[in-house]
Formats: sequence, C-alpha cells, structure tokens
Amino acid sequence: MSLINESHDSLPYLDAAPSASARQQAQQLINSELAPEHATTFHPSIPAAPEAQFSPLIQQELSRKEAGVPLTGGIDLTRYEAPEPPTRANDNEAPNLDEWRQALQKAYVSSSHLTKRHENLSLLEEGGRNAWLIGNSQLEDILRGIEKELADTKEASEEVNKQRKIAQEASHGEMVSLEETWKRGVGAVLDVELASEGLRQQILDHRRQAAQQPR
Repeated sequence: MSLINESHDSLPYLDAAPSASARQQAQQLINSELAPEHATTFHPSIPAAPEAQFSPLIQQELSRKEAGVPLTGGIDLTRYEAPEPPTRANDNEAPNLDEWRQALQKAYVSSSHLTKRHENLSLLEEGGRNAWLIGNSQLEDILRGIEKELADTKEASEEVNKQRKIAQEASHGEMVSLEETWKRGVGAVLDVELASEGLRQQILDHRRQAAQQPR
C-alpha cells in the first residue's frame, strides 16, 4: 500500500506519447522541485528503522566476525569419545577410585549420546521420507494457491485495462470534438481580444489627433 494516495487523470489510449524534448523538460521541472539530499535521505512518511538489539552472546559473535577472528571453543566433542581407562604404574598399585569414577561418567555420557543418535537415525530412516514428502506436498499446495492468486490478480488487472481502453476509445470522437471546440473557443477569445486592442488603439489615436488640432 502506498504511503500517499494520489489520483492522476490520464488517457493513455487517446493521448499521444510525449516527445523526447517534452520528457526532458518534464524531468527538469521534477529535478528542480527535488531537494538536493533526496537521493540519500528517506521520505518523511517512511518511519525510521528500529534499532537492532542483540543479546551479549550474539553481539560478541558479531564482533568476532567483524574483526575476522577465527572461531575458538564451542562444543567440547571429546566428551562423546570413548574414554581411556585409568593407568597404574604397576599391578601392585591400588586403583584410583576418583579416576575410575570420572572414566565411568564419561563412558556413560558417550553411551547415552550414541544411543540417542542411533534412535534418531532409526526414526529418520523410518519416517523421514514420508515427512519429507508430506512437507513437499504442503509447500506445493501453498505454491499453487499463490500462483492462482497471482493469475486471478493479473486477469482482474487485464480486465480493468480492457474496460478502460474500451471506454476511452468509445469517447474518442467526443474528446476530439470537445478539443476542437475548445480550440475554436480559445481562438475566438483571442480574436476578440485582438479586435478590442485594435479598437482601443484607434480610440487613443483619435483622441490624440483631436487633442493636437487647434481650437
């Protein structure tokens, strides 16, 4: 929807196309009305863009990308690797229970991750194809609806232009007659003004001559 509603009366099917010189003069008139900063300043009716607000984490990442610093850190993938069992210097040394407890916790995390991943891959293999086909079918339905709406809009626009052309062509003779009548009327007004001006000059000349004659 346009910001400013305006209506321009035009007869595109009757009016002749403007010449190159007329277009240039019109463009010069338009440029004379434009402000010098029109190419860099938004129209007053256009609202200002909202200020972007990012979380500290997103702002940190944007700053990193702007500075060109490579990505470091992230998710520690070593937790999903199979842990190595604790080692002992010799067979007579007692096992370190804390080290074994940490190794078991890592092993449990890795096992849980692999189990969930296997379940997800199984579900994807079982129902992923159907979900993908259903999603494509839904997108195709949306696309068909949009294409139909576009076709209806184009058809309505073409019908409006067709009716507009028929109406203008039907009144072409009347428009030509009115234009010729207007031209003759303007010409008659000019003839009357010229005759009036001539008569006024004659009156002034007679008065001047009468004033110059001796009494």
